[in-house]
Amino acid sequence: MAAHKLDTRVIVITGASSGIGQALAECYAKDGIVLGLTGRNQARLQNVVLTCQGKGAHVIWSVLDVTDRQGMAQWLGALDDEYPIDLVIANAGISAGTGGVLIGEDPAQVRHVFDVNLHGVLNTVEPVQERMIARGRGQIALMSSLAGYRGWPGAPAYCGSKAAVKIYGESLRGVLKKTGIRVNVVCPGFVRSRITARNAFPMPFLVEADKAAHIIAKGLKKNKGRIVFPAVSGVMSWFFMVIPDFVAQYLLSFSPDKSVENG
Repeated sequence: MAAHKLDTRVIVITGASSGIGQALAECYAKDGIVLGLTGRNQARLQNVVLTCQGKGAHVIWSVLDVTDRQGMAQWLGALDDEYPIDLVIANAGISAGTGGVLIGEDPAQVRHVFDVNLHGVLNTVEPVQERMIARGRGQIALMSSLAGYRGWPGAPAYCGSKAAVKIYGESLRGVLKKTGIRVNVVCPGFVRSRITARNAFPMPFLVEADKAAHIIAKGLKKNKGRIVFPAVSGVMSWFFMVIPDFVAQYLLSFSPDKSVENG
């Protein structure tokens, strides 16, 4: 790998083999960009890599699970040694729910959802954070969800994990502001992807993945603390936060059940 150049923007995206992660990689890919991409599915990830290379980006990639704390630290450290990372997008995540069958969720599923959606974010952010602080520059984006605004009975672990990411990211933004590090929390509604394709219920205001990627990229460029879309879904999520709890619980009792683990 060639030496890092000052005019090169280095972007790391986890969960880049499909969905929003894939769309973000393809959105950012162009001449002069170095992309660090990870995903669990080698075939799909390789296809994304080829597409990004075809757009002129230099791509460094690895089939890596974000729950592998040591593996993530080693890979990110090696990448940052040669190409100091400007932007890391902790995107990887899985979706899961009760499937309308279980009373609650299977304990193993609950722990796995939190491991991927929350610990996976920490495993992505922590190895890069101190290096960025030392350089006095950098940007960290954490993928939450509008599901993190209010607990939905059909997906306790998913909502809980995304709420944790949201609050952690908002707090981290305040902590790192004085260091020159930008922190942004992304809260999408329904986005068309391999994961949402399995949802057997209506998904209002569904956003295409490429449109979602452009919204996120624009929000990151503007350093928006919270990137929420689509706007109507954001307002609805806020509404469920502020109305009396008994009203919210009643309305949410009619909500559909999310399928069991889907990642």
